[in-house]
Amino acid sequence: MNPLLLIIMIVFAIAATLTVIRIVLGPSILDRAVASDVLVTEVICVLGAEMAIDQHTRTLPVLLVVAAVGVFGSIAVARYVARRDNTP
Repeated sequence: MNPLLLIIMIVFAIAATLTVIRIVLGPSILDRAVASDVLVTEVICVLGAEMAIDQHTRTLPVLLVVAAVGVFGSIAVARYVARRDNTP
């Protein structure tokens, strides 16, 4: 199972690197918000994969907190963009 773990780690690392590049280079705040949501989703996937591989549920509370922070962050950005667009 070690080659499979190596492949999984490489795929997640490439995805996270590309996402961070989009966060840095994103031309608009919405691009950066979507990229940060993708990064939060990647973190959740990594935590879930780690739980499945090691067959435990100790990091489940961390997974739930990361998911909640991601949702609240998306809501905050959406409210900010909506408020900015309505300003004359």
